[in-house]
Amino acid sequence: MVLAVIPARYASTRLPGKPLADLAGQSLIQRVYGAVSGCTIVDRVIVATDDDRIFRHVESFGGSVVMTSPDHPSGTDRVAEAARQFPEAEIVVNVQGDEPFIEPAQIAGVVEPFRDAGIAICTLATPVRDEHALLSPNVVKVVRDAEGRALYFSRHAIPYLRDVPVGRWIDQGKHLQHLGLYAYRAGTLQQLTELAPAPLEADEALEQLRWLSAGFGIHVGLTDLPSIGIDTPADLAAAVRRFSE
Repeated sequence: MVLAVIPARYASTRLPGKPLADLAGQSLIQRVYGAVSGCTIVDRVIVATDDDRIFRHVESFGGSVVMTSPDHPSGTDRVAEAARQFPEAEIVVNVQGDEPFIEPAQIAGVVEPFRDAGIAICTLATPVRDEHALLSPNVVKVVRDAEGRALYFSRHAIPYLRDVPVGRWIDQGKHLQHLGLYAYRAGTLQQLTELAPAPLEADEALEQLRWLSAGFGIHVGLTDLPSIGIDTPADLAAAVRRFSE
């Protein structure tokens, strides 16, 4: 069984109440739920929240929702708690609750690699398409080995192209942007929640570096589809325009 979990918290520094924000007639969380439900590779979709308002809202549109602890330090921990309520799940997909434009092909892209028994964690990356994203610390970059396994994730532009001026890096097409979509074998997901924080994780503020530091391999699939998340009121306004079009 493939279980998709959408973690949803009410608190948001830049956009409070984000999951319940109106997006062209539906809430943001309902848009994400509908998009994930349309993916045939997923057997069950649930929202994992710690807020009564979100819980009641998901129930109101007929969605499946579970209440989780308010004390989780990360979305991964919230997803893991929710997944424990579904012991039949073999693969768990962690879908960000602010990605209403997520495509079935992206979800399939993190689930299909599990046909290889050696893969325990899978995520996605897409080519960096503009210089602003390449140089922005808010856009996470990743480098892979020859087998598609992550070597490192960073907020800095990696790899560093020593013999190319920085202004021409984007033209080389060698940089990958990490997309925040993950899938795990169910047992691996529970193991990840038991890991202690790692120094590299603290330095970069990237949770996946804890997993790499502990020796877990992360398969990074490639997609041409971009990630369109909603973090600010401006992002929300742009998403409304996109739906209207």
